[in-house]
Amino acid sequence: MKFSQLAQNNACKITMPVEMVMTQTPTLRAAILQQIDMGMTQLVIDLHQVHYIDSSGLSVLISALKKVEEHDGEIVLLSPTSGVRALIELTRLHQVFAIYEDEAAAIDYICNELVS
Repeated sequence: MKFSQLAQNNACKITMPVEMVMTQTPTLRAAILQQIDMGMTQLVIDLHQVHYIDSSGLSVLISALKKVEEHDGEIVLLSPTSGVRALIELTRLHQVFAIYEDEAAAIDYICNELVS
């Protein structure tokens, strides 16, 4: 997992690993929640390299969303692979998360949300 600071102070892009499975979720969740606790409340979660995600991986996304919403923040998902997108749609999470295919558009949206 990689964290990249964006143009705004409280905006961050998080690039997720190839797999988001039960054995990794405690570490992933803790790292993301730590970023939120440090003030990163506008997140772009990059899923372009995630080839496999299970229900515990989805729970990491939901936990992060609940946490940023406590701080009036927002999360967008970026470039989920076809298998990940299928699971997101099957679980209807596409109704909860905005999903972008274009990184510049996702970053622009998150950074502009800060000034609205």
